[in-house]
Amino acid sequence: MAARRGRADGGASRKQLLAERQARSLGRIGATTRVTSTTTRVEVSSDRGVFMISVAAELADMHPQTLRMYEARGLIEPKRSPKGTRLYSHKDVARLRRIQEMTAELGMNLAGVERVFELEEQLGSMVRKVAALERRAGELKAEVERLEALRRELRAEIVPYAGGGEIVRTADLERVKIPVERTG
Repeated sequence: MAARRGRADGGASRKQLLAERQARSLGRIGATTRVTSTTTRVEVSSDRGVFMISVAAELADMHPQTLRMYEARGLIEPKRSPKGTRLYSHKDVARLRRIQEMTAELGMNLAGVERVFELEEQLGSMVRKVAALERRAGELKAEVERLEALRRELRAEIVPYAGGGEIVRTADLERVKIPVERTG
């Protein structure tokens, strides 16, 4: 029988046993058969709720009751399944770890953590507003430059008309007929 490898307990995997049977049936007893396996990795949005409360609590190194208390205080808002089960996302777990860091390492109380989160949200809002204002200022600057160029162009086309002192565009001068009286 071929050497069995692949499992920590020394036993063969189901795929390996199946490959050995196929090799025996084809008359290749004792021949080594290579079995390959593939791993599929699924990417999940960091906002999508995927962890139940017990898993999220373990990932954040907290008791599930602590997560319930944080939710009641508004520090975290997990998604809910259609049946009402709390589903925590990767972002939620990162936030829980941050709360843990602020309370355990920095000595903040939960009111302080709430205030930090409020200030961060205000700061984020202000940063977005400043970015929008900077975009608008750039648009307005471009518009002013366009209008200045147009003004310079029109100024070059306008010449004073000596007869009545009116301003007439150069392009319109050819259409204007000035009667000339000759005395003589």
